[in-house]
Amino acid sequence: MKYLVMVQGTQADYEAMQGKGSEGSVAWSQEDIQAMFAHMGAINDDLAESGEMIDAQGLAEPAKTRHVTLGDDGKAVITDGPYSETKELLAGYWVLDCASLERVTEIAERVLQCPQPAGAPVYPVVIRPIGEAPADIG
Repeated sequence: MKYLVMVQGTQADYEAMQGKGSEGSVAWSQEDIQAMFAHMGAINDDLAESGEMIDAQGLAEPAKTRHVTLGDDGKAVITDGPYSETKELLAGYWVLDCASLERVTEIAERVLQCPQPAGAPVYPVVIRPIGEAPADIG
């Protein structure tokens, strides 16, 4: 079964990782960043070796986001980020092909063990099964 495993973050978190702490997110040191990348890299290496990883990506900060919505006139309305009304956004993801929900949950638990500075916010890891089209739809 395929799963989407998602990690969340905020603009303040991305800024904290650039050394700019705030009330909501403490500043990260270069050592903190290196520890995070080493942890995530080890997870990615293990998932690639096991054949479970289909794709994995970290996403750019929310300030680089663009929303495209439909206006009342039926035309596209384009708004560039950041968006003060938005709290957590998708910060990165894995697309995995795992034997069971229990296995992908083990992976999510490992993601939660990612080192970070004391006081940094901790977000849940979200697991969503990827639906498959019914066989009779052609």
